[in-house]
Amino acid sequence: MSAGREISRDEARELIAEGAQVVDVRAEHEWGAGHIAGATHLPLDELPRRTAEIDRERPVILYCRGGNRSTMATAALAEDGYDAAKLGEGIVGWAAAELPLEPDGGYVAESGEAAAVLEARKRASE
Repeated sequence: MSAGREISRDEARELIAEGAQVVDVRAEHEWGAGHIAGATHLPLDELPRRTAEIDRERPVILYCRGGNRSTMATAALAEDGYDAAKLGEGIVGWAAAELPLEPDGGYVAESGEAAAVLEARKRASE
């Protein structure tokens, strides 16, 4: 895997099977709604101070909702010497292909502050 490139869902699945690590750079409410099985949650704004949690010796696949945040994270990690790639189409594409999400019944939440507020209200009413 070359540093900083974009990979398809199929490539990602192969790399995961070979031991690549998966990092979700979305916000807390998005992670809680649904994420790729086995992923580590490192929100984009926390990534600079938490890179030690990522194994430099293994490829890393980063994703967000659609691609903007994971593009920034992938570029930063690749610059820092990680074998980093971003998941093309993000978790939206992953879910559209009916690939598994955790927890059971997981879904792709909207991003942004307004979405976080609506998500919190939804949980409070359940």
